[in-house]
Amino acid sequence: MHDAWKAYRSAPASGTRLLPAAELAAVTTRSLTLDGENGRFPLLLVGLADGPRAYVNACPHQYLPLDQRGSRILSQDGQTLRCTNHDASFLARSGKGSGGLGEGCALDPVPLAVDADGWLVIGG
Repeated sequence: MHDAWKAYRSAPASGTRLLPAAELAAVTTRSLTLDGENGRFPLLLVGLADGPRAYVNACPHQYLPLDQRGSRILSQDGQTLRCTNHDASFLARSGKGSGGLGEGCALDPVPLAVDADGWLVIGG
C-alpha cells in the first residue's frame, strides 16, 4: 500500500481512532471528517465482506468528495464506488479506477487496523 494519504497536510496520525469496527457493516460506506490541528481530513470507510477499506474521500478527477451529491456511492454488490460528481468509478477493494473519469486514476488508500478495544484505527 502506498502512503500518498500522508502527503495531505491534514493527514491524521497512525493510531487515530475512527469508530468501533462492529459499526461498519458489510456493503456500506461511512464518510468521516477528521478534525486535527492541521485541518480537516476527509475519510471514506468501505465495509466489505472480506474486511474494511479506507480511502481519502477525494475523487482524483477534481478532489471533490465522492459522496458530495449523495451518500449512495457503493454498488449493491459492493464491488464499485462511484463519484456522485462525475460518475467516475473505482474498485471498492483496491481504489483503482474502473470506469468513466476514474480510468487511469486511483483513490488514495488509508491503512486500517483494529485496536485491542475493537475500534478501527488509522494503521501504520
